[in-house]
Amino acid sequence: QSGNFVSSFLNYANQTGIGISRSVSAGNAAATEIIDFLEWFSIDPATDVALCYIEGLEKGRDFFERIKEITKKLPIVLVKGGITVGGQRAAASHTGSLASDSKIFEGMTRQAGVTRAPDIESAFEIAATFATQPLPNGSRTLVLTTAGGWGVVAADAISQSSELVLAPLPNDLKETINKLLPPRWSRNNPVDLAGGETRDTIPELLSVASKHPEIDSIIQLGLGIQGNTANLVRTGKFYPEHGLERIVNFHERQEKRYAEASIEVSLTSGKPVLVASELAATQPNNPMVKTIRDSGRLCYISANRAVSALNHLVRYSGWRNQSN
Repeated sequence: QSGNFVSSFLNYANQTGIGISRSVSAGNAAATEIIDFLEWFSIDPATDVALCYIEGLEKGRDFFERIKEITKKLPIVLVKGGITVGGQRAAASHTGSLASDSKIFEGMTRQAGVTRAPDIESAFEIAATFATQPLPNGSRTLVLTTAGGWGVVAADAISQSSELVLAPLPNDLKETINKLLPPRWSRNNPVDLAGGETRDTIPELLSVASKHPEIDSIIQLGLGIQGNTANLVRTGKFYPEHGLERIVNFHERQEKRYAEASIEVSLTSGKPVLVASELAATQPNNPMVKTIRDSGRLCYISANRAVSALNHLVRYSGWRNQSN
């Protein structure tokens, strides 16, 4: 119900490399309603997830009965406008919508398996996650990190989430990791590599973790550091002399390889692997970020954003399994 938000979502898609197959602005939906479009999208082979903005509904019961059937096939991410008195007045003047009671609307969408997003930015990230990551079979989440602080923040976010569980590290997986990392590694989840990785460690860890039956999803943190170092060296006054060109090329190849490994293990295992780094915002041409973006996946700008997106993925997956 907003042409401007259609434009906003298209802008986010262009920035991140996430594809959009169709876009419609329904306006005040005088003839064709939002739910009519959603029903069509649910049988459209080019559509993997629906992302929509709604201000108000005239036929609440009809909307509920129809949308709960759609979400059995198609994830729907929804932003609701007019959830406050001020917003309701604005909605009335914008589309003429009588904004629905927010508590009733929240209950209805939850029962129907609709994913509610609090704002446009998170709505796009959640929808992009549905479009590019497989649905997890459970809530057990493993965090792999090249530095301890990122892992701590991710562990807090997972522990505070409504759906995710910070998976206890299985003994057999711990023994395998012992062979890949020096004794100072964290020996727990999050798996903190503590600077002990070699050129092959990260791809190997991703592979063994994704294959373990007690791990449902992986969040990978700390990639991009080598690419960032390469960028600093490349722009320094001594480059490319003194063998620096060879060093820069090595670091950039490694970052690309790490990103490719995260994508590959997700595809082969059928499990979500979410990569997060602030470099997605601060250095979008970092070879790790660019490789993920070029693959059509999203690199999240923080661990918290990745955890939030994964939390919605797990919630919807559980609802869908119970409903079908």
